[in-house]
Amino acid sequence: MIRLRSLSTLTAVLFAAGSNLAAQTTAYVGASVWDGTGASIIRNATMVVEDGRITAVSRSAEIPTGTEIVFLEGKVLIPGLINTHGHISGRWAAEDVVDEQDRIRGDLELFAKYGVTTVNSLGDGLAVIEARKSSSPLDPRARLLSAGAVISGNTPEAARNQAIANADAGVDWLKLRVDDNLGSSRKMPWDAVQAVMDVGNERGIQVATHLFYLEDAKRLIDMGTGMIAHSVRDTDVDEEFIDSLLESGICYVPTLTREVSTYIYGTRPGFFDDEFFTEYANEDEIERLSEPAYMERTLASASGAAYRVALVQAMENMVILQDAGAPVTFGTDAGPAGRFPGYFEHMELALMVGGGLTPTQALLAATSVAASCLGLEDDIGTLEPGKWADFIVLDEDPTRDITYTQLIDQVYVAGQPVRTKTEN
Repeated sequence: MIRLRSLSTLTAVLFAAGSNLAAQTTAYVGASVWDGTGASIIRNATMVVEDGRITAVSRSAEIPTGTEIVFLEGKVLIPGLINTHGHISGRWAAEDVVDEQDRIRGDLELFAKYGVTTVNSLGDGLAVIEARKSSSPLDPRARLLSAGAVISGNTPEAARNQAIANADAGVDWLKLRVDDNLGSSRKMPWDAVQAVMDVGNERGIQVATHLFYLEDAKRLIDMGTGMIAHSVRDTDVDEEFIDSLLESGICYVPTLTREVSTYIYGTRPGFFDDEFFTEYANEDEIERLSEPAYMERTLASASGAAYRVALVQAMENMVILQDAGAPVTFGTDAGPAGRFPGYFEHMELALMVGGGLTPTQALLAATSVAASCLGLEDDIGTLEPGKWADFIVLDEDPTRDITYTQLIDQVYVAGQPVRTKTEN
């Protein structure tokens, strides 16, 4: 016999179950499903979740006896968003949380509230690695990958030692910077970069690279980087770069919101009054960014003005690469001061579409393409049998309007609710 329960009752059951949730089978019935594969939306679909994983998604999926039912008529289900370049440090957790690991978990919970169900933390210290090691796939928060500390050694020996320390700690990625910060600092020497690449090859760990210039990007691809972690922002990408990117399959992460964050606080941004933002936003950070002295400094900032110009170039290159078939994927660099976790991911999607991508292209970049970039395509990124049930319940179809990703009704990680209708 199939048991029918209201959404509110089911939510209470799920929360009460905690770690016993794995014994729960749930069917989500009546919604339209955009599964992240690029296929057409499945109307009036049934998605069955057992032990945290999807077992069926179709209009005629069989519902096992004893299954809990959640009716979602009129809603749209999409995979959870995957941030291939974010940051987790614990700075966004509630002030009364003092334990470092609890604060990191607080950041991950915040991301999940906004539908960001996986975060690749590219450079936040070894504590984040410990949080990742102690996590479970069934945890009701964003999934976590970590690159440990950003490698910045100025000699091959120093860079190699830093890379080895990160590798020994159990990182998922290595992260380095090849950037002169608009000419204000010295780039990491190329022999030091090569030393990091060598460690990555020896340990089987891919390297993500922070960069700015086209010629550096070309060289880094030749050296074996596994991710272009920011846009090329000095000039149009050329055929040589495009061909190298296509041949290597390296992921290209625009991080458009990173540029926006350098200048947008010159005045009070409109999203400070957006309910979707303010529901979970850190009020102290809003107050800091709203101080007249801070806004004045930001407005007068030469680097902010330069990055505003760089944003235009970044958008142009994103479209060029997308049109060429390169793996443009989703990342925000959210997590540091002024880059609000969760909300900035929705801003990134809007910027990607505003820059020239279609809503579907942007959504694919944030789901299946991102999962493939991280090597997690067997587990996340699409709503297909065998994958973790990481998904967002929306009021409207975001393939029609990308801002509809902000109309969140519910969020689930491994079938567990991390944001429910009663919270909204």
